Amino acid sequence: MLALRLTRSAHPAVQLRRLLVATASAGTGFLLLGTLGHALTHPETPGASALRLAWCAVPLAATVQFALAVARTDPGTRPRPGLAAIGLGPARLMAVSATTTALSTTLGSLLALLAFLHLRGDLTGMPFDGAAADFLASEVLLPLPAALTLLSLVPATASAAVALSLRPRDTRPATGSRGTGVSLRRFAAPAGARETFGAYGRFGSRAVRTAGGRTAGATVTPSLGRGRAWESVAAGGTPQAPGSATSPPATAEGAPEAPDSVPGPPHGPGPHNPPPPHPTALPWGAALLAAGLAVEAYALHSASEATLTLPGGPTGPAAVLLGWTLTALGLALAGPGLTHLCGRLLQAVRPGALRLLAGRGLMQEASRIGRPLGVLCAVVSGAYSMAALHDPSDPSAGPLTTLGALLVTGCALATVLTAAVEARQARAGTTAALLRLGAPASMLRGAAALRAGALAALFLPLTLLVAALAALPLTG
Repeated sequence: MLALRLTRSAHPAVQLRRLLVATASAGTGFLLLGTLGHALTHPETPGASALRLAWCAVPLAATVQFALAVARTDPGTRPRPGLAAIGLGPARLMAVSATTTALSTTLGSLLALLAFLHLRGDLTGMPFDGAAADFLASEVLLPLPAALTLLSLVPATASAAVALSLRPRDTRPATGSRGTGVSLRRFAAPAGARETFGAYGRFGSRAVRTAGGRTAGATVTPSLGRGRAWESVAAGGTPQAPGSATSPPATAEGAPEAPDSVPGPPHGPGPHNPPPPHPTALPWGAALLAAGLAVEAYALHSASEATLTLPGGPTGPAAVLLGWTLTALGLALAGPGLTHLCGRLLQAVRPGALRLLAGRGLMQEASRIGRPLGVLCAVVSGAYSMAALHDPSDPSAGPLTTLGALLVTGCALATVLTAAVEARQARAGTTAALLRLGAPASMLRGAAALRAGALAALFLPLTLLVAALAALPLTG
């Protein structure tokens, strides 16, 4: 009941994203029902029907990824102070998100069933003069349990993925561990040192190493006129106005500074605050990408006669499927690392305030938008390879092939746009603080444009290169 109320009272933009999820679910459900119709019409070739069902895993994965991205951007299920007191803790909000996703995808599955029955002629007669009777099995009684089982795949998988991704986690950092935010050793005063009242409340205080090797508290006043006021933002965290009750803590007088202590994010990693990309993700992603391209190149020179039938009729070497899979996994795994690297390159060679804001923003959002960008690159390269296989004079590529290609591409693009919306929501506090400090709105818009341009300059040539290399075994 709570999920229904939140669904009904949501913002129109949230409702639009949920309707897009329902549309993607309807398209995937129709593809699954089309596979069932092909199996009923061609009972003598169960292998071809099983291959069509296996190809439906691609739009299913794209739909689930899009549904997960929409669930993460839903403001109604984001944890807020005071909700736990009325029984809406993290676990309950996770259940509400999973239920809302299940409702949206179930609506899409029901629409797919209605469209399939209408095209079969079970509701109002055969439309289009029976042009789609081949894959709809209009002359065979539709087994309702099998149809409902296939239609339940999208709601079950999507809701399970949302529940697994948004499950409550213990985000408390380990004491004295590295890479988990601010080290506690930085705030440990030496023996015998007395801390005065308000030592942790001064704005802009940071540890400055003196000539004698000791550290002392120093107050740094930001200069708004020269554009250097945003160095605290570039170092991580959200800037606070002078005199704010939530000002960043200062280092006590004479406290030793930990060498690897870096300010952490304002909130620890969690369902709505993903951790930074793992350092080994980029090398592993590059290795998988190189392995996939090598497998595809081997398929060109292999003497094996095994072929792979793509949806719609085109055929190619069977090893290409393994190469595509490895390439897609490599791009998805390397996406966060590439985004993080792009942010670092933006800050190279004496950056100004604009490049600092854009670069640090990309580094903080690497895990949030990097993986959808990598998946989009894999989808575009795969679509380019399938277009290289397609023969315009071959009528075997039917409407289901076009529907599947449009569905996968649309879901990948919509996931990237939804991840950008999520990143904008995560930056809302920092943006508001910068505006309170006097940052011009043109600078924030310029930083956003610089981030988008840097990502396009990195991922667009990479996509074209991977697509050209992946299409070589098929066009050779």
